[in-house]
Amino acid sequence: MHSGGLYRVECDAGHEVLAQLSGRMRRFRIKVVPGDRVTVGVSPYDPARGIITFRAR
Repeated sequence: MHSGGLYRVECDAGHEVLAQLSGRMRRFRIKVVPGDRVTVGVSPYDPARGIITFRAR
C-alpha cells in the first residue's frame, strides 16, 4: 500500500499496476490487505494504473 489509498498490485502476467479502491468498495468499507487476490480494471489510457473492483475471499 502507498500513501493516498494507492495499492501496488502484481498481475498474474507479471507486470505491476498502481491501483486505487473503487468508490463502492470505499462506501461499504471493504478492506484490502497485502496478500489478497483482487480484480483490477486497467485503464485503457495508462496501462500502469487501474481500479480495484473486487476482493476475492
